[in-house]
Amino acid sequence: MATAASKNRTAAGSAGSISRERQNSGQKTSSGRKSKTWEYIALASVPVVLVLGNSMIVPILPTLQRELGISSLQSSLVITLFSLTAAFFIPIAGFLSDRFGRKSVMIPALVIYGGAGILSGFAAVWHSYWLLLVSRAIQGIGAAGTTPIVMALTGDLYKDAEESQALGLIEAANGSGKVVSPIIGSLFALIVWYAVFFSFSAFCLLALIAILVWIKEPKREAEPMKLKEYTSKIGQIFRQHGRWLYASFWAGTAALFVLFGVLFYLSNTLEEAPYKIEGVRKGFILAIPLFGMVTAAYVTGHIIKKNGVLIRWMMNIGLVLMTVSLALTIWLNQNIYVFIGLLTTSSIGTGMLLPCLTTMITGIVEKTERGMLTSLYSSLRFFGVALGPPLFGWMMGISDRTVFISVSILAAVTLVLVFLFVKPAKQVK
Repeated sequence: MATAASKNRTAAGSAGSISRERQNSGQKTSSGRKSKTWEYIALASVPVVLVLGNSMIVPILPTLQRELGISSLQSSLVITLFSLTAAFFIPIAGFLSDRFGRKSVMIPALVIYGGAGILSGFAAVWHSYWLLLVSRAIQGIGAAGTTPIVMALTGDLYKDAEESQALGLIEAANGSGKVVSPIIGSLFALIVWYAVFFSFSAFCLLALIAILVWIKEPKREAEPMKLKEYTSKIGQIFRQHGRWLYASFWAGTAALFVLFGVLFYLSNTLEEAPYKIEGVRKGFILAIPLFGMVTAAYVTGHIIKKNGVLIRWMMNIGLVLMTVSLALTIWLNQNIYVFIGLLTTSSIGTGMLLPCLTTMITGIVEKTERGMLTSLYSSLRFFGVALGPPLFGWMMGISDRTVFISVSILAAVTLVLVFLFVKPAKQVK
């Protein structure tokens, strides 16, 4: 009897121990899931800050022109200088993050971004156009150390399915930021037109706190590459893949040139007679082409996976949509509903193109070397964003017809280059 009782107590003890282990394991799993969720939120906050840097300002550019007494070309430089400095410093920020750590670059970058936002706000209050340009250029330097570095940090933190999940969330945050930013910019303008500039510091502060609290950067196992080796690797990649890489880089740059040029054009057109659409209504209208682009990019990214045949089809169909819809705007730009529909169709084409280019470009190098190529690609895309508004502003001074003839030719040339030179393998790495 004693032996049986002892066995029962042992069995009960074992069962209790197993139950406690399962309970602890469940608590750890739940804690791990919560930790990952906060990590994802922290990482996703950074690309949102970058997207807001330009898209949130687009709705207030006509007001900026009136308040500062400047031309549409001069107002476009508020976007251009931000994008140009970001384009120049992105490869430098990428190299520094490889050598000194991702957070060592991201944290000062967010501080610079937010601080320059306050300076740009005061420049607007003081009606100082030149100080505004300087502060926006400084903001661009800060922007260079944000999203491209987050993409690299995500690769450091996660592997396989977790990495794909985190990158998917970052892309979703990026896309969502693009859609809501014109609306947010219009809402801030209801307070006072220069409130948009001051708001950058608040967004940067939130992202900074999230990164400091929830992101623990893993220790580095390998020694970082020296500058000479770094540049040599880039040269080697272009010698091996240059033919289609040049065409792909051109396509990505041209697509964003058209997108931000069109937004600049539309923002100015909506405030003129006979439309006289301002404020939040205008913000919602500007969000329509962006929503088309983001939706198309999301769907395309899920469809193509690594299928080279699908990638080629999607790229060329996207560029055909861009070319045809932009060509039709040469004649069909009087009816605002038809016009916005055509611009949205062009943006859908852009959304089909960009995920395909990113998949191919990241697939040709090992993960340890991916930062070099993606930084260069991001840099060139920023040049497209930078050149769009001023060149559209200059062409608008000639005629609306000049604007859309020029971009139709650009889209057609890009289609020919991609069709002839960008031919991915059946399965992209």
